[in-house]
Amino acid sequence: MKKKNSSSPIILVPGFWLGAWAWDDVVTVLQEDGHNVKALTLPGLESADADRSVVKLSDHIDAICNAVKDAGEPVVLAVHSGAAVPGYAVSDRIPERIAAMVYVDTFPSKGPVFSNFDGIEMPLPPWEEFDEADIRGMSDEHRNLLRQRAIPEPGGAVREASVLENDKRLDVPSIVICTSYSSDEMKAFVKGGHEWLKGLAELHDVTYMDLPTHHWPMWSRPRELASFIGDVARQEKAN
Repeated sequence: MKKKNSSSPIILVPGFWLGAWAWDDVVTVLQEDGHNVKALTLPGLESADADRSVVKLSDHIDAICNAVKDAGEPVVLAVHSGAAVPGYAVSDRIPERIAAMVYVDTFPSKGPVFSNFDGIEMPLPPWEEFDEADIRGMSDEHRNLLRQRAIPEPGGAVREASVLENDKRLDVPSIVICTSYSSDEMKAFVKGGHEWLKGLAELHDVTYMDLPTHHWPMWSRPRELASFIGDVARQEKAN
């Protein structure tokens, strides 16, 4: 029997090369706990045959905005990895509709992920091109899952930057779930003034949570990740 909870709706957005399917185990746990949850597949990531040549970053932003608006009330928007780029832009466009942002092993981005990439699509790169922290302790099962089901990322979403102009985004409560790096390491990076974390440094309300694992905690620790996100949704509904 599902538990009934009073909580904000939850929207889950997967990172590069992934579709809504990547969140399946987390969605199951959240639904069992009574949450209203929706996982998204962003444009161009529907299948290997999808036309990615015309997909822009703005299409990803629009898709998330539409899902947030369709929820009918402020949502908890959880973004993983590269989805932080369009996700942060959504908090800029419609901050009043975001009860909280949850950054799953990622951070709000103020620039493109790969500004020099000029291809139509970016396939999943070889393992040796990943940061060691991202894949440390990753099982063969999870490596195979990612390699077999990965869809190339639209080039436009990879190289384009969003336009941020609404400072109300800075007041949106933001939770950073640290998996590849610990919260202490992330805080040290922010304090050190690292350029790639300028978006995180400017936020006014940030909470760090530790969930040690590799870069894809929705596969390695789905129940704990769901619990973190569900707790945020309940707390924001109560506020």
